[in-house]
Formats: sequence, structure tokens, C-alpha cells
Amino acid sequence: MSLNFANNNSLSAIDTKPSGLSGGALTLLSTQTASSSASISFTSGIDSTYKEYQFHYTDIHPANDDAYFQFNMSADSGSNYNVAKTSTFFRAFHTQTGGTSALGYLTDDDLAQGTGFQRLIEYGYNDATSSSSGILYLFDPSSTTFVKHFTAQTTYRRSYSSESHASAVIHVGGYGNTTSAIDAVQFKFASGNIDAGTIKMYGVS
Repeated sequence: MSLNFANNNSLSAIDTKPSGLSGGALTLLSTQTASSSASISFTSGIDSTYKEYQFHYTDIHPANDDAYFQFNMSADSGSNYNVAKTSTFFRAFHTQTGGTSALGYLTDDDLAQGTGFQRLIEYGYNDATSSSSGILYLFDPSSTTFVKHFTAQTTYRRSYSSESHASAVIHVGGYGNTTSAIDAVQFKFASGNIDAGTIKMYGVS
């Protein structure tokens, strides 16, 4: 391995990872593409192989206007998506006109030991050019000792009153309050189908 030093003493051309370093690799486990789909479910591949799983959702487009994109977990291979969850939910947004911006906590979108679906966005817009994209992180779902922590960050285009569209970012964090192993995850809109979009599931080593 050769090291090249620039004038500012930075390093370049490190083309081999030292043998003592490991981890951080993403392994693609599954890809699902929506086409007027009621939901997208991952019912296999979530096991003790990985301590962290990531779900990358890209260009998720709702069939209905003002629809909430959301997810839930299952401890029985997808027979029921009803894991009790406690979560937080906050949002930042800025309108296209520049007239309105805000950062705030949204109490209507969190859960307190709720078994329903956890929202990942609010008011998803269904015009032809709007969509949402983000990542859901699920930690150690196969543990039979600890609760199941998750976080998600999602950016999307939403409608906003008389100022037309707005860019919004949602941050969600929480835990599934169960010591049972989580082995399935489902995504859907609160109303209407997932018109289009792709979700990829990765294991993190």
C-alpha cells in the first residue's frame, strides 16, 4: 500500500483497507418495486445474521393525495403487524415561495405504546412529480432480550396551503416494546395504494 501526501499533508491513494479494520458493509438482501401496491412487506431475511437492517425507500409516490407513508413490524412472520411502539416525530419544512419555514415536534404523529403503523411522512402529495425518499434503520431485531430500536429520516415534497409545495424532512425515532424477535416489516400508505417506488432491504455487517 502506498501513501501520497499532498501539500497540506492530507493522504490520498489509500487503495487497501488495513487488516485490523472491519465492518460497515451493506449487503443487499431484497428489492421490491411498487406498482399500485396496497403494501410492501419484507417477510424473510430478517434474522440474527445482522445486528442492523436498513430499508432504503426511493421515489415513493402515493395514489391518494395527502397520504401518510408508514411502517409496522411483526413478530409472527407477517401474520400480524401490531408491535407496540413508543416514538418521537419532528419535522422541518420550507415552502417554494420562501414565505414559510418551521421546525417542530408533532404530537399527532408519535406513538405511546401504540400498536398501529408508525408514520414516516405526513401529507404526501400525489401529483406527477412528487415523491418521498429516506432510510429506516432497525437495530438488532432478533434480540430476545432487548426492545427493538428504530430511527428514520425521510425527505419529501408536500402541499402547503396557498404557497403550493414545500420541501419537508421528517425525523422519527422509537422502539418496538417487545422482547420477541422481529422477523417482518411492512410499508404502506394510510389511505390508497403505493402508486410507485422502490424499497431495498440491506443487512449491515
